[in-house]
Amino acid sequence: MSESKTHSASTETGAWSISGYLMLILMVVLVILTAARVLGFASGNPSEDAVPGFIATIAALPVAIVFMASGFYMIQPNQAAAINLFGSYRGTDRNHGLRWVWPWMTKTKISVRANNVVSEKLKVNDLRGNPIEIAANVVWRVSDTAQALFDVDDYKAFVFVQIESAVRSIGSRYPYDDIEHHEVTLRGHHDQINAELRTELNARLVLAGITVDECGLTHLAYAPEIAGAMLRRQQAEAVISARKKLVEGAVSMVEMALTQLSEKNVVELDDERRAAMVSNLMVVLCGERDTQPVVNTGTLYQ
Repeated sequence: MSESKTHSASTETGAWSISGYLMLILMVVLVILTAARVLGFASGNPSEDAVPGFIATIAALPVAIVFMASGFYMIQPNQAAAINLFGSYRGTDRNHGLRWVWPWMTKTKISVRANNVVSEKLKVNDLRGNPIEIAANVVWRVSDTAQALFDVDDYKAFVFVQIESAVRSIGSRYPYDDIEHHEVTLRGHHDQINAELRTELNARLVLAGITVDECGLTHLAYAPEIAGAMLRRQQAEAVISARKKLVEGAVSMVEMALTQLSEKNVVELDDERRAAMVSNLMVVLCGERDTQPVVNTGTLYQ
């Protein structure tokens, strides 16, 4: 019977540290006291019993200075240091400036500044199976230093891989375009697509203690092998849509003309002449070229 193992995520905690400036002052005071001890010993007439104590004091000074100097470290603004004790995580110090901890504690510095990444152009099949090229810009930062350092092997490489996976997922989830505007598309709904991409990235990167502040598509186009065909398709769809609007408008105008002629008793038309008038009006309203009028000098039926 196999036992299932669950992953225990690390959590950032505050680390114990003190101001390095205080320890620096303490070192200076120690040097001054030692110098005063040397001068006092040299100017006086010490006994032979005082010599071993003086030598021990002078010998301990370098040891104390090395001990204290080993605990210093510097943290810049928007930088943190993870403190470890013999491989055990003891917290993260986010206080910038000169800091000091016990020398046997190791310090691992990590930046918590915002990072800007522009992904490579990826070739993805959209929802309709059309190959497209897509790329995104992502602004991310480390929010939990313990997770970034101890829960993934290389958090920066992890971020790049997850950005590529999320962009591919979003690209295949929606169509590139929809001429009838009935669907959510990559090209026509930037805000919704960017918000969904940010949500998915945050869900993917929470394991590494990474937060995505902003993201958006920077490149979106059909793949070169179908770009020409898709352009012709878009042009054809645009022409069909325009023709449809034109015919709908023409039918409405013909209907209005016949209704007003009938209501005002301008002319009495039988079915044959009504059909001829409808045909002529449709030609006039839907034709791409200007029509040439024909003047009838006879009767309506000649």
